[in-house]
Parts: sequence; structure tokens; C-alpha cells
Amino acid sequence: MTVSRYYEYHHTIGFEETNLVGNVYYVNYLRWQGRCREMFLHEHAPEVLDELRGDLKLFTLKVDCEFFAELAPFDRLAVRMRLAELTQTQMELAFDYLRIADDDLLVARGRQRIACMRGPNGRTEPARVPVGLVRALSPFRGAGVGVG
Repeated sequence: MTVSRYYEYHHTIGFEETNLVGNVYYVNYLRWQGRCREMFLHEHAPEVLDELRGDLKLFTLKVDCEFFAELAPFDRLAVRMRLAELTQTQMELAFDYLRIADDDLLVARGRQRIACMRGPNGRTEPARVPVGLVRALSPFRGAGVGVG
């Protein structure tokens, strides 16, 4: 049996992330996906950050999030990211959101589809997923994920 590893980002909910009734405003879940992805690049693929300063662009094509339980201020959250799919020019990342204080209660689940592009703004073209990113993501693959 293959156990899927994941990259984990921790966050503590603040008042500014809640709505008038005190639960977390939905857009923050998408923000945390982005933050998790950024911290992954910072920690595991810093050479890709250098490429992003050049002509590499990571376009988010699709984002979704399904909610199972509410979060409130000062809840401690773990966002777990793993590679769900990898093709030559795109990747899909899966995210699990767990409330840490409740024996890692799954409170939401999300996904992002990302395309790699290169070139100047207005004339970008699909590009292969950078080798450094493929290498960094490989330990975090879900079962059955290959390069297409």
C-alpha cells in the first residue's frame, strides 16, 4: 500500500479572516492554498522562484474548495498539499484543510490546476513544468500520479 506524503503549511485563524457571524470567510481558503503553494516553492524549489523572476509564469486555471465544517478565530489549521496530477505543461494540486485541535478534523478539501507558461506578457506560450518543480513535487505525489 502506497502512503501519500504531503507538504504541510500551518496557520492560526485571525479575526480579519472571519465574516460578521464569526466564521471564516470562504475566500480565505483559496488564499491559504496560494500561501501553501508559495511556501512549498520557497522551501523545496527556490530555483523555481528564480525562474518566476524571469519569464516563467504559473497560471492558475481552476480552483475549487468543498467545505465540511466551520472554522473560527484562533483555530489552528494545517493545509496539506499533494500532487494529484502532472502532465508536461500542467499540474493539479490537492489540498486538505484540517483543524488541528480536533484530532485533525477534515474541514475542507480543495484543488488547483496550474499551467506553466513562458514568454513576455501578451505572448506567453505553454511550457514544460520546470525540472526543479517536478523534482520537488515528486515526494508529494498521490497514488498513481505520473508524467503525461
